[in-house]
Amino acid sequence: APGSPAGDRLLCVGAVTRVKGQDRLVAAVAELPDLACRCLCVGPLDRDPAFVAGLPRLDRVRYAGPLTGRRLAAAYAAADLLVLPSRTEAYGMVVTEALARGIPVLATAVGGVTEALGRAPDGSLPGMLVEPAGLAAALRCWLTDPGLRAQLRASAQGRRDTLGSWTITARRVAAVLAEVSQPHPAGR
Repeated sequence: APGSPAGDRLLCVGAVTRVKGQDRLVAAVAELPDLACRCLCVGPLDRDPAFVAGLPRLDRVRYAGPLTGRRLAAAYAAADLLVLPSRTEAYGMVVTEALARGIPVLATAVGGVTEALGRAPDGSLPGMLVEPAGLAAALRCWLTDPGLRAQLRASAQGRRDTLGSWTITARRVAAVLAEVSQPHPAGR
């Protein structure tokens, strides 16, 4: 994803639920009325209907519902920053999906997100990890600091090159499963 000069195209991918924290993202965007940005939230809207119904509606935040294939790829290609405001996250697959496209990430520092974000070969972070209360401040920094955007984009591009392919991952998992499924001699 090439990214725009303004960096104002935010993307959030995940089922729209309390756990994924889109309410935190909407609140953070609402705290930035002086800054231009728009956010596309991609993911099922039917998993937590009460949560979805209670979300404040902002003109700058759009809910696309679930996207797959080319439509999802187009959403990533149009994004400047992936935002993952989750309350909990086992790994953060969307983090690696964004990084595979060279898109920086802003995420809450929960669960396996830190591991998924990783580091670029030069040791830099390809995004920002924040506490929930820091989302708006981090977005303000991203939107107002071209140097920060350039730095995080370069780091995300570097991190992209360190991500293993699904083929490699599948081979590693298969090898571990094969090893643990072998019968062990008595007494071990």
